[in-house]
Amino acid sequence: MLAATFPRSFPMKHPSLRPRPSAIIAFLALLLTLAPALRATIPGITMPPANDGKLRIIAFGAHPDDCELQLGGTAARWAAAGHHVLLVSVTNGDIGHWREAGGPLALRRKAEVVAAHRILGIQGVVLDNHDGELEPTLENRRTLTRLIRAWNADLVLGPRTNDYHPDHRYTGVLVQDAAFMVTVPFFCPDVPAMKKNPVFMYYTDRFLKPAPSKPDIVISIDPVIEKKLDALAVMVSQFAEGGANGSAALYPADAAGQRERQRQVRENFSRRYQAIALRFSKELAAWYPGATAATVKHAEAFELCEYGTQPDRAALKRLFPFFD
Repeated sequence: MLAATFPRSFPMKHPSLRPRPSAIIAFLALLLTLAPALRATIPGITMPPANDGKLRIIAFGAHPDDCELQLGGTAARWAAAGHHVLLVSVTNGDIGHWREAGGPLALRRKAEVVAAHRILGIQGVVLDNHDGELEPTLENRRTLTRLIRAWNADLVLGPRTNDYHPDHRYTGVLVQDAAFMVTVPFFCPDVPAMKKNPVFMYYTDRFLKPAPSKPDIVISIDPVIEKKLDALAVMVSQFAEGGANGSAALYPADAAGQRERQRQVRENFSRRYQAIALRFSKELAAWYPGATAATVKHAEAFELCEYGTQPDRAALKRLFPFFD
């Protein structure tokens, strides 16, 4: 929850106590008038200075590792340029391991993702929803809407809604559902509605139905690939140990075996982001003209959502200022 919350209901025990609709509207209008002065905050997060000329990016993933996998390199590039990046895990990941579960696993994954964020130079939030149980509820829609508003986002990213994991799918639905509501004054009026809708984008994926992912922009992460690989390496529970589908044999108890496993994981991830550059070589060439595209080894790619502000090429370059 954010620092300020709007009351869910009014007393209804007796008809005479029910406020008139006109009184409710007047109260909400007064709240909206006062709200800009009561600047929203996000608990545990250092809020960016107002009007500092820097971009504000917020990205959503289902679990503590999803955002980091999908845009950790681009996030590090934004952060290195002084822009403000907030990564949000919509669940706490508390069943994402073959041996551990519950509160201890949630705490472990929170510690891992915080360490990853320090490496990337960005901030993060982990919401306290159970892993594997996420639903596109009204309350979750409110939470995401409040976060986007409070961050005053220029760009919002999330997964597409076709995915093998229900939490991934519903995170995508929730982000899409917030794409209009962030501008509606009387939805979550405790946090001021945005005057301009942000740009909304998807991460790319390999799912083909109902339609394959088609990126609108591809970003070289070569300048920060070692930093991204370092960040993924500290999430041992998910990658070295294999997460929910791992086993004791995957991550040996001896130090030499663990180092070898970490090396394998690092190389696998390096190949993953090389594969994105190869898969989207045509799109890459549209952003890195001439011989430059051929020099890009590792990449991340993003697709425009049809909701929210629709940027042209110049606007996309302002949101991804990496092409000078």
